[in-house]
Amino acid sequence: MEQLGGSLTHNPVILAIETAGMVGSVALVADGMCIAENSLQSHLTHSRRLLVGIDQLMEGARLSLADIDAVVVSMGPGSFTGLRIGLSTAKGLIMATEKPLIGVSTLDSLACQLMFVPQLICPILDARKKEVFCALYRCDAQGYARRTSDYMVLSPERLAEEIHEPTVFVGDGIQAYGSLFKSVLGDNAMFSPTEIFFPRAASIGMLAISKFRERNFLDPVTATPTYIRASDAELNFGKLKK
Repeated sequence: MEQLGGSLTHNPVILAIETAGMVGSVALVADGMCIAENSLQSHLTHSRRLLVGIDQLMEGARLSLADIDAVVVSMGPGSFTGLRIGLSTAKGLIMATEKPLIGVSTLDSLACQLMFVPQLICPILDARKKEVFCALYRCDAQGYARRTSDYMVLSPERLAEEIHEPTVFVGDGIQAYGSLFKSVLGDNAMFSPTEIFFPRAASIGMLAISKFRERNFLDPVTATPTYIRASDAELNFGKLKK
């Protein structure tokens, strides 16, 4: 598969890293196809399994890091620890290879799995503390989900108050709050299949293709995850300063 990588910038090969949730994954994508994808779900933390997963992925595809054109990482929202590990790993890889770094929203990657959906799309991730990370999307004429709201973190009850039409929910927040949305919204609440509840590396890889062509790259020195809200450590630090 060596012919896919390296200098063929019209058909870039991108290494994708997804660690925003409990089920992480890594993938290799080229324009219009997923070359390979591995799930990272295990009893180990992302930090212990991520590099091993990347090595296995590259070996299985018979590619090396020299063959890829960029690295894309899920920027969040999601697990604070997972996002930091994913971005740190991506930064290390691009500094070693001098490849560009691309960032993709976790919520965007969830929404993009639903193409040509006529209803409103709402990816929801369990943010703990009785809140969800979410945003609203609609599919354009080409079938691609386009964001129509800010990225938000709010209670599921507050989100339900903003929904006034048939809406397809996607994400692990369904497991925690699906019954609540159904009780409040009735038939206006529809849920995606369970197999696409979790963000996938292949999805952020596909979204990264257009960013690569637009040269929409991140500065590896200043890039930080999209947390939406402060972490517990930051909140505790703020309390100490007061």
